[in-house]
Amino acid sequence: MTTYNITLKNCAFFARHGVYNEEETLGQRFFVDAVLDVDGGKAVEADEIDGTVDYGTAFKIIEGIITGKRRFLIEALALEVGRAICAECPIVERAAITIRKPNAPVPGVLDYVEVTVKYPQE
Repeated sequence: MTTYNITLKNCAFFARHGVYNEEETLGQRFFVDAVLDVDGGKAVEADEIDGTVDYGTAFKIIEGIITGKRRFLIEALALEVGRAICAECPIVERAAITIRKPNAPVPGVLDYVEVTVKYPQE
């Protein structure tokens, strides 16, 4: 059996997540990385597309959640993305979802706040 990772890096979306009302009113960009641990079975060795993860499907799952219902915590958002990808794509054994929030309301200068949630947990 062959296992491998698929990484979707720096997917960008405009959304309205956060604790403060201003975050919902104004919205902001969010950036998402998804590292998917995939059970390749025989698909990799046989070069068969049916036995792997469709990148477009994974992206659409991420997009639908990030641009959907408002969440107060990006941690909760990352967990929801990981669960949804694993549910939709059963050959994904584990998803590590990282969400970056460049305009986090903190009293200082920083590039972004970032969280990573792994689903399921080890």
